[in-house]
Amino acid sequence: MNFLPPALNSAGIGPDGSVNRASFSEADLECRAWFAARAQELALTFEVDRNGNQWAWWEDHLSGTALVMGSHLDSVPDGGRWDGPLGVVAAFAAVEELRARGFTPTRPIAVVNFMEEEGGRFGLACLGSRLMTGAVDGSRALALADRDGVTLERAMVAAGLDASRVGADPDRVRRIGAFVEPHIEQGHLPVADAAGTVRGLAAAGAPLGVLTEIWAHGRWRIDIPGTPNHAGTTALDDRDDPVLAMARGILLVREVAQELGVLATVGKVSVVPGAVNAIASLATMWVDARGANAEKVPEVAERVASALESSAILESWTPATRFDGALSDALAAAAQRASGVPAPRLPSGAGHDSGVLAEAGVPAAMLAVRNLDGTSHAAAEHADDADAFHAVTTLVELVAALS
Repeated sequence: MNFLPPALNSAGIGPDGSVNRASFSEADLECRAWFAARAQELALTFEVDRNGNQWAWWEDHLSGTALVMGSHLDSVPDGGRWDGPLGVVAAFAAVEELRARGFTPTRPIAVVNFMEEEGGRFGLACLGSRLMTGAVDGSRALALADRDGVTLERAMVAAGLDASRVGADPDRVRRIGAFVEPHIEQGHLPVADAAGTVRGLAAAGAPLGVLTEIWAHGRWRIDIPGTPNHAGTTALDDRDDPVLAMARGILLVREVAQELGVLATVGKVSVVPGAVNAIASLATMWVDARGANAEKVPEVAERVASALESSAILESWTPATRFDGALSDALAAAAQRASGVPAPRLPSGAGHDSGVLAEAGVPAAMLAVRNLDGTSHAAAEHADDADAFHAVTTLVELVAALS
């Protein structure tokens, strides 16, 4: 039995296996339709909140705060199949298994699909959860535009949603008593086990792990102006070419990151006017930096910008986020019961909706599912079905223990 359902194994997936599910694109809408259909199949109460996040409720009439599970269904450009969908599929499967066992919850249970988690279309990661918690202003979010100039507001309206209601949803946040997000392991970060510290769950011999924290993470834009001119008539010594400066800046990002012990990447650049035969008037590079030492993370972009005689413009910042200790302990115990193997603890260098909720005061925890080679945000991203089903059993154990 394949873990990922056919709809999530086809929507937005190209011949090379890479996934392109920009928020509210045709592929994303197919996945959102699958979510609604899955909720109906399990006789769950389906709703879309004011920020475009999808919810499926089991016994939503019960008093008390809800135990919420899930993740997201959008992807980065040319991403992998498992990042996000694993958590949503596992949450639905856990509810299905509990119902088959005749389990009756004593508190509301919900499955959620958060909108624009990757930031792949509108540039701001975890947008759905940030809007819900009030971490980002609704009017600012609606004005965010993709590469084609389509705003979030326009995309939501085209998808049949009421964009006028976008914004903080404190009543919904207060209703969440705990949030658990299963997710494929990303990279091979340090894992402490009986033999010492190893890199990744595979090296630790564990199908599942529990995340302790998300490292501080920021994104900066550096604009480098130049003098536009003709590529075929301007002598090399007479050029003020910002692309050359940007190239030096990209190399400097790597050098500074290595010096500071931070992970930093330039994964997006822009050149104006972008003509092959024109010297650019403006070059822009975006720096993504994250690491265990929060104080050193911003220093990468700041030092590079200074060297380029420019400024590092902060576009997003998420402080280091610790997950709830008691909930993480309960999750680790459930994972060990499910797989028969202790679930080691490890950090995350990737941001998640669970981190946004944790910052808003919601008890949150994350379950990591083994990724043999650590590849993520790429077509080669993979988790074994057997490990993913262990995650389902873990959620079943956890829900039974907490509700």
